[in-house]
Amino acid sequence: MPNKQGVSRISISLSEQLLKDMDLLVEQRGFESRSQAMASMIQHQITEHRCEFGEEVMAGTINLVYDHSTPGLQKQLTDLQHEYIDEVISSLHVYLMQAKTMQVILVQGPVSKLKMIANKMESCRGVISGKLQLSAALLPQVHPLPETE
Repeated sequence: MPNKQGVSRISISLSEQLLKDMDLLVEQRGFESRSQAMASMIQHQITEHRCEFGEEVMAGTINLVYDHSTPGLQKQLTDLQHEYIDEVISSLHVYLMQAKTMQVILVQGPVSKLKMIANKMESCRGVISGKLQLSAALLPQVHPLPETE
């Protein structure tokens, strides 16, 4: 049984239809309870709000699909990752059919900077789709970066 320490109980009022819809969501998504579903939805909304309006440091991924036959595109994307080495943690390439590549880039940094990096990558000629997905959790720092002169 999960630890309930530090948990507060609240009460909400919902229309009958909204309650039925919520119960269906709880069942279909496999939540253990309405409380678990509500906590998940609230956490999702808080994260979305932080992504839109916050300036805190967050971790996430930049998910790209691009045409790897576009001249210079792979170098351009690699150069951007090197330019923002403080924010780019790692990347994974998956080669798809019909000259397409899916790239998932793990990032961490201030929300506004991560949005700017994602926008630069998504706007490269040959990128078919891109999405920045952020999380409220942070990656632990493995090692501090050395001072540069």
